[in-house]
Amino acid sequence: MSQSLSNTKENVTASGLRKFAKEYTMLLFVIVLVIACMLFVDRFATPGNLMNVLIQIAINALIATGMTFVILSDGIDLSVGSVAALAGVVATATIKMFPDAGRGLSVLVILLAAIVVGGICGSINAFSVAKLNVPPFIATLAMMNIARGLAFVYTDSKPVFDLPDSYGWVGLRSIGSIPVTVIVMIIVLAAAYIILSRTCFGRYIYAVGSNAEVAKLSGINVKKIKYLVYIICGILAALGGVVLSSKLQSGQPNAAQSYELNAIAAVAMGGTSMSGGRGGIIQTIFGLVAIGVINNALSLLGVSSYWQTITLGVIILIAVVIDQFKKD
Repeated sequence: MSQSLSNTKENVTASGLRKFAKEYTMLLFVIVLVIACMLFVDRFATPGNLMNVLIQIAINALIATGMTFVILSDGIDLSVGSVAALAGVVATATIKMFPDAGRGLSVLVILLAAIVVGGICGSINAFSVAKLNVPPFIATLAMMNIARGLAFVYTDSKPVFDLPDSYGWVGLRSIGSIPVTVIVMIIVLAAAYIILSRTCFGRYIYAVGSNAEVAKLSGINVKKIKYLVYIICGILAALGGVVLSSKLQSGQPNAAQSYELNAIAAVAMGGTSMSGGRGGIIQTIFGLVAIGVINNALSLLGVSSYWQTITLGVIILIAVVIDQFKKD
């Protein structure tokens, strides 16, 4: 009897350790990564550099948050980088019409551009996916080309510059010692966490991502959920684009290229399942921090941007492999 109880305890302990390892793999990796960088990378642990890491991940965080909603619903959005660029040129072209614009008007233009441009692009993606049953990959790939093309047509392939100084408030200024971009990132991440973990809408997203047919039989309006997640993703992508244009103090039609890959990498690396229904904002934050720390450390070590791109590809591959490991 005692031998049986001992074996049972060992099995429970082993099972618990495996479960812990699966659930917190990314957290452990981030902790080890940060400690290693603090020990072996000069200037990494300085307050200025750590704040720089937050600034560097802020725009990706906005886009990755929207991508988290879509991926949790078992979708994908390849158009976020192009939507960001389109929103950026629309916002800068609009604010340029008001050369004496104050901070309030600049912020209003930024918000309106994000909501209007992102909402329209997200709605078209949602209509294609939910109503026309176009595969998300194809629907958003089409929007990626449409939005990028519109950005070039709208600006005649030229950057929009000579903007009022107030437009740079969101992208370049600070409140106290905290950059406004970091504050915006924190607000968006916190709001997304509350929506996904504390509301019925959040639970419905997980249900649709886990099994859309079962969710439909349970009374969930699957098409409505898909509409909303793509609209949210579009608006947050556009918000990331206008914040980027504020940071650059110009609207660039070729801006935010490959940002969709950065967002997908952050979501996947954090532990959110690419097949939907599992993960969340906390996991995305882990992925954002890991990618930000890796890129920052490589830059401090003088590694070329080409190798950083290769590293990002390896990160995506590892994330998918880990996701498959968690399913077993």
